[in-house]
Amino acid sequence: MSAAPATAVESKIPVDFRTLSCIRPLAGAYAFDFPSIAARYAGDPGSPQAWRDAIARAQQYPRRPGEIARIIAAQQQRRGAHAAAIDAARLLAGDQAVAVVTGQQAGAFGGPLYTLLKAITTIQLARRVAADHGVPVAPVFWVEAEDHDWAEVRSTTVLDADLQPQSVALPDPEGAGVRPVAALKLDERVAGSLSSLGAALQPTDFSEWVGAMLRDCYRLGEGIAAAFATLLDRLLGSHGLVVFDASDPAAKPLVADLFARELQFGRTAALAAEAGEALRAAGHEPQVVPAAGSVALFRIDGARRALKRDGGEFVAGEERFEAAALVAEAVDHPERFGPNVLLRPIVQDTLLPTVCYVAGPSELAYLGQLRGVYEHFGVPMPLVHQRASATLVDAAGARFLARYGLHLEELRPQDDATLNRLLQAQLPAHVEQAIADAQADVQRVMARVIEVMPAVDPTLAGAAKTTLGRMEHDLRTLHGKVIQAAKKRDETLRRQFTRARAQAFPLGEPQERVLGLPFFLNRYGPALVDRLFEELPLEMGHHWVLTL
Repeated sequence: MSAAPATAVESKIPVDFRTLSCIRPLAGAYAFDFPSIAARYAGDPGSPQAWRDAIARAQQYPRRPGEIARIIAAQQQRRGAHAAAIDAARLLAGDQAVAVVTGQQAGAFGGPLYTLLKAITTIQLARRVAADHGVPVAPVFWVEAEDHDWAEVRSTTVLDADLQPQSVALPDPEGAGVRPVAALKLDERVAGSLSSLGAALQPTDFSEWVGAMLRDCYRLGEGIAAAFATLLDRLLGSHGLVVFDASDPAAKPLVADLFARELQFGRTAALAAEAGEALRAAGHEPQVVPAAGSVALFRIDGARRALKRDGGEFVAGEERFEAAALVAEAVDHPERFGPNVLLRPIVQDTLLPTVCYVAGPSELAYLGQLRGVYEHFGVPMPLVHQRASATLVDAAGARFLARYGLHLEELRPQDDATLNRLLQAQLPAHVEQAIADAQADVQRVMARVIEVMPAVDPTLAGAAKTTLGRMEHDLRTLHGKVIQAAKKRDETLRRQFTRARAQAFPLGEPQERVLGLPFFLNRYGPALVDRLFEELPLEMGHHWVLTL
């Protein structure tokens, strides 16, 4: 590998999913070989006819559009949503409207970068569907606020001025880890978290703007899920994103019958398990392996507890329920219930006229287990479109990748193997040639010595081979010292490599999964969202290296 002449840096470079170790093979098959997994999904998002069919299914399914539109409008009013988002939500009151939906847990301070990438993909796709098919389309972000996995959402990670990862957590409120995130409130300690976050970020022209926005959203007494939803409103409401807090008790009566049916006749776990085995047989590991006897519902009575069947009763934690009584409770008090990961999409698409769901790799996998569940409940399954996937680098990082012809994946290992290869390629050719010649000469001469030893003493051949091994080891050691000397000599290359790796794979993981929104907002400012709308392609099957 040698340094290439300086060339113009492309603003976006595609990287095939199939070349990335962090992307499961199913994502590559979905984008490039859809027929191989078509039986698991509702249709090929690359087919115009599949879109027409999905739109027709969504429009024909009986829902209560006026009621869900009123519920969303009330949420928007409480958060002070942008007029463009309010207008988009009003579309959902119409019988012919459809929705492009995505969703995510309420991650601290907006969650990782992929939250923003999912939302922007959803908005762009909604605009495309409206233009191509002449139907009213609302882009909807479903805030999964009933999840109680506090450890997964409590913190965000940013890079400091030295590009070192720094994690900042929200304070643990009462009930954290047991109660749904929607029930958790920020207390006075949130001010300390905000100060820590500001101190961790490198000061920029946008630091004051970011700090003010986060303080406005994450304020004393605010619900943690509500703070997340408000931040999305602030960032993307002007682009028409409709943010829906799925924990809203007002929406539960619209799916009470679905909850009751899951308790009475639900085969969700069994159907998902069967589909998972079919995926495994096709060479793809299932995302979800339901436990025997599990019900795809939680009971919410302060705590959020999974329901299981036990003979003719249901069990939630230490509490037991007579089956008929629990079914009646689901009808009369649906706010006391919530779906698990397998039933959540069915609830979503009962409430919303979803024509397409924008999914990350893990979601794509578990949605591939749900076609039978959709059919069981008689709810039309939407198309699934992969979310945009990207790494944002500065111009210096992009030039470094281009100059040395590095594949993004080569930056992931947290050792010096790639750096050593780069440094080795920079060594003068005659130095490398001299070492190679020495290795060849040693092997040639010692081969002759080993050959003649038996004429003196057969046991000496082994000693000669051992000597050869030591000489080869010494030459390798010398070669390593040469590379170490080159490292010291070429600190510029070392700094460039370290900087590029820190940006692309903080903590050895893909940037979009590790670094939180505050880092990017602090670096790029309000223009970040507009730049991503301009630069982020909708094409599936690729990860994009973007220079902003």
